[in-house]
Amino acid sequence: MTSTRIEDFQLQDWLPYWLSANDLIAGLAALAVLVAFLAIWQALRPSNPFDRRYSEILQRREGLRQAALEPHRRRQGMTAAGLMSNVVTRLNLLRSQRAHDARMLLAQAGMRSNEAMIRYLFARLAMPFVFGAIVLVDSYGAHMIPVPEKFRTFAAVGAALLGFFAPDVFIKNLIKKRAHQMELGLPDALDLLVICAEAGLSLDAALQRVSRELELTWAELSEEFGITAAELTYLPERRQAFENLNARTNMASVRGVVNTLLQTAKFGTPLAQSLRILAAEFRDARLVRAEEKAARLPAMLTVPMILFILPTLFIVLLGPAALSIVDTFSKGKSASAPATASTSTGVGSSGSTASGNAGPASGGTAGQSR
Repeated sequence: MTSTRIEDFQLQDWLPYWLSANDLIAGLAALAVLVAFLAIWQALRPSNPFDRRYSEILQRREGLRQAALEPHRRRQGMTAAGLMSNVVTRLNLLRSQRAHDARMLLAQAGMRSNEAMIRYLFARLAMPFVFGAIVLVDSYGAHMIPVPEKFRTFAAVGAALLGFFAPDVFIKNLIKKRAHQMELGLPDALDLLVICAEAGLSLDAALQRVSRELELTWAELSEEFGITAAELTYLPERRQAFENLNARTNMASVRGVVNTLLQTAKFGTPLAQSLRILAAEFRDARLVRAEEKAARLPAMLTVPMILFILPTLFIVLLGPAALSIVDTFSKGKSASAPATASTSTGVGSSGSTASGNAGPASGGTAGQSR
């Protein structure tokens, strides 16, 4: 039976067999160093978006200058990007239907380069083999993952499936974050479009001006408006540019803006009034969503409080009392055992003394009777 005393506590008894106390201390020390490094980096990082953008431009210019001055460039096939490009090209993955869907998915995440497309397709191809190989090597080697011997094959298959769906999950997470940022900046962009429309600018010039104004605050929305303004200048149909904006964003609010712009261009309705109404509706919708989240907060906090906060609170409050009660009962049992033994010894000696005294008394009584 494991002792409940604090002085009998051994850390090694609570650790897995493959993890020693020294390894745990080293891992915690490494984690503390990493957290301290990230805190220092975050403190030294420029807080102004303009400063961060300016530093990125300087780094990019320096990189381009070093690449231009480099006398002998490495061949593309010897780099990681070149190897991925060769594999994707040999397997003809860029011409498949999956590649078209993946290109639209990457466009919604803000990745429009051909290099991002190659990396995504290569990750979809290589990640299942990498994850499955890691699980198999760990099952027969380090045993870092606690997988029973009978389920090694199933664990490897599950890891391969995880590796197959991991790139899609990552890209969809980026899409969700980007859509949220554009949703927050859309009312401000519509207000700027209203100002530009009332100032007499055309739709193309208004989109370009709004794109420049939003570059530092809402970079994602600024990029989309800039692309739309560029497409409006060279595409044969203006409707195609707005449909491309819908496809790149895939947001209900942007679809509402696009439909308003198309109706304005078709029926000649006032553009500024329509955009002002849309901006007010988007702000009201954002306020309603915030109120809904605030109303759901008590119900969402119930389960974490029951599972995590209340058990910890009970352990902190009742743990010392429970340990004291257990120690008291254990000491009482150990003290009652010698007392019972001494009582039984005293009863035996008194019985023998009483029998000895009864013997002479009976002898005297017999003599008197004679």
